[in-house]
Amino acid sequence: MRLLKNTTTNHKLTSSSSSSSKCSISSLFLTICLLLTLSITLFILLTPTPQSNSLPIPKMTLKVFVFELPRSLNYGLLDQYWSSKPDSRIPNDPDHESGTTHLPKTLAFGGYPENPLIKQYSAEYWILGDLMTDEELRTGSVAKRVFDVREADVVFVPFFATLSAEMQLGLDRGMFRKKVPGNGDYVRQREVVDLVMKSEAWMRSGGRDHVFVLTDPVAMWHVKNEIAPAVLLVVDFGGWQRLDSKSSNGTSPERIQHTQVSLLKDVIVPYTHLLPRLDLSENKARPTLLYFKGAKHRNGGGMIREKLWDLLVDEPGVIMEEGFPNATGKEQSMKGMRTSQFCLHPAGDTPTSCRLFDAIQSLCIPVIISDHIELPFEGMIDYLGFSVFVSVNDALQPKWLANHLRSFLENQKEEYRRKMARVQHVFQYDNGHPGGIGPVPSDGAVNRIWMKVHQKLPMIKESILRDRRKPPGVSIPLRCQCT
Repeated sequence: MRLLKNTTTNHKLTSSSSSSSKCSISSLFLTICLLLTLSITLFILLTPTPQSNSLPIPKMTLKVFVFELPRSLNYGLLDQYWSSKPDSRIPNDPDHESGTTHLPKTLAFGGYPENPLIKQYSAEYWILGDLMTDEELRTGSVAKRVFDVREADVVFVPFFATLSAEMQLGLDRGMFRKKVPGNGDYVRQREVVDLVMKSEAWMRSGGRDHVFVLTDPVAMWHVKNEIAPAVLLVVDFGGWQRLDSKSSNGTSPERIQHTQVSLLKDVIVPYTHLLPRLDLSENKARPTLLYFKGAKHRNGGGMIREKLWDLLVDEPGVIMEEGFPNATGKEQSMKGMRTSQFCLHPAGDTPTSCRLFDAIQSLCIPVIISDHIELPFEGMIDYLGFSVFVSVNDALQPKWLANHLRSFLENQKEEYRRKMARVQHVFQYDNGHPGGIGPVPSDGAVNRIWMKVHQKLPMIKESILRDRRKPPGVSIPLRCQCT
């Protein structure tokens, strides 16, 4: 309206000082400019924005204090790993082959292992790398590192718990469960817990505002009960099943009492994918209906694998392969996933695995058969847009699964892949910087994890206050039954 008023005023002034012909030309010129401006504005406003399968990045800041631990419990463990013997559990250890090189020794922070048994759990490395980056470079990170614990929202405990556990498993698996000095992982667990629990910060909050990265289901196995009040970053709750079942009150033996882990306080994080990302523009023909590569025999909830295997192994268009995408099987896995329409994701020893995230990076539509699965970044990402969820009961009906997958139309599968391509980056940890020290992608896995931790802050503060107001000798019962 102001523009119209000014135009009219200018026109009157021009009329009083110019000829009628100049007035007409000036008025026409201004009218054309006005119409062009309105047209461009309407075009911008009415043009639909590209649809996304993930929510936009909100503005938030999470103040993080990094607990001081000896270097031997994080980056020093990497030094020890690279000088150790090959992993006894795999025939070809990519980190200890003749001629193998990793990051230059001149770097203060070594590279994380390429051994797939360890690499799939590398979140601890990339999260700490973000916090170790100079503050002026961390403009895209939700986490703001503070150096006074009294200013912090959370206290991050920088223990490479997965690397510690996997090093012991690779060295002597039989020693892993024993609480003895010969179990290096147990010694390190105790050192971390003793240091943290004696701190003023832990005693002030009861540990509820402390954050541990436990992506490996067996990480910190011997001290899980002691760190249970903290915020735990886990790939699922499968590793806590045995401890939780011990806490059952006996009235419902089949129901696990989640008194130590819950979606209220903990964060589900992605596995690190082992296969490289396939861009949608590089997608080619997919002649195989369904693909699976992994171990046939699993325990507990993973027993479904063997049943599915027997049902599907002779089904036309289905490929079932034994193995793991290690150094020798990586190319085979890439080929299988990139040439298949659907990739099978049944429960294993735990409800999920890195196979799901390899499928997403390969644009192979995940078929998730795991009734108790928890997925990272739910509420931020709609998995229904690019995944197929099937109950165990349906999947075990002869011919049902293959017929169900064949019922999907080609345009439906193309839409699934388009939506999958929009979220591939969300599951990316690697920031592309040597030693993992450098700015993280604003919409990558590390930042999404910080956002999820930020969402827990109201519950953390409430829990701390509830704990403080209880009279001496009175305990608040653990009632969390959330799923």
